[in-house]
Amino acid sequence: MCAASSSRPLHVVLGTGPAGTTLAEELLRQGHRVRTVDRAGRSRLSGVEAVAADLGSPDAARQAVAGAEVVYHCVNVAYELQVEVMPALQKVIVDAVAAVGARLVVTDTLYPYGPSGGMPLTEDAPWRATSRKGRMRAQLDEAYLAAHEAGRLPVVLARAADFYGPRVLNSTLGAAVFPAALTGGTVLALGSLDVPHSFTHIGDVARGLARLGQEPDAYGLVWHLPTAAAPTVREVLGLVREHAGVAFGTEVLAEPRPWGPFDDAFMAEYAELFYQHTEAQEMVSDAFERRFDMAPVPLPDGIGATVGWYRGWLAEQGGAGRAA
Repeated sequence: MCAASSSRPLHVVLGTGPAGTTLAEELLRQGHRVRTVDRAGRSRLSGVEAVAADLGSPDAARQAVAGAEVVYHCVNVAYELQVEVMPALQKVIVDAVAAVGARLVVTDTLYPYGPSGGMPLTEDAPWRATSRKGRMRAQLDEAYLAAHEAGRLPVVLARAADFYGPRVLNSTLGAAVFPAALTGGTVLALGSLDVPHSFTHIGDVARGLARLGQEPDAYGLVWHLPTAAAPTVREVLGLVREHAGVAFGTEVLAEPRPWGPFDDAFMAEYAELFYQHTEAQEMVSDAFERRFDMAPVPLPDGIGATVGWYRGWLAEQGGAGRAA
């Protein structure tokens, strides 16, 4: 590595799922020095320093973030293990980042808000989680902000709605929709087709996280990442149909039960959050958009790009056989 390269601030991305990988790609595009961390030390991105580490180990976590100026927490765990695993993981990550003197950007969800009665969600909305995972996320967020207030480390929370876009498989607007839409099968919809529901493009997640990583004055707060105005699910599926150019069926689950990629274990855990699909869930990101002059990807463009990505993904998987 040349001296000029090694002198650039190091951005460390924890987790190489859709958010972590797309973020690393965005940081590279902006010319940053990037390290990615996961258990296998894998990365398909040229120019990334890929490190293998068990982030449940304090020693391994400190080594993984050594030298970082900014650390991005994009780690997720199996859905049924989140309540048990994520609090311990948070402690290790906060301790490690504080020890190396870095800033921490946390990828967050809407779970802490709980049911809103259909009211739009801004950063000022009350935290009224009723689910185990929602209460757990709220407790984690309170601890992050308390660590910031105590001066242990700068922390910023970046909330997004349901992800969609390239690389996003495990989402209500992911592998349960696009493969079947492209092969004339049956796509899944949850709750109701006619209530507004926000979806955040994975590219907007990455751009927003990267921006927060470089805005120290924005820390100590919760931000909603850029997200297009909430459509109804029916409108979203109309866009999918338009871009796919294929007729497909739709199955609406009025209540949680196993379906396609969402097995018994997942749906049993997701049942407590099913309210997200039976009432309007409209995440408002105006504050972020104004502060950082960053507009979200328009939904028709995002759906079009996602359809294109899934066409390539299906071809790699061997075609329609993987779409059932």
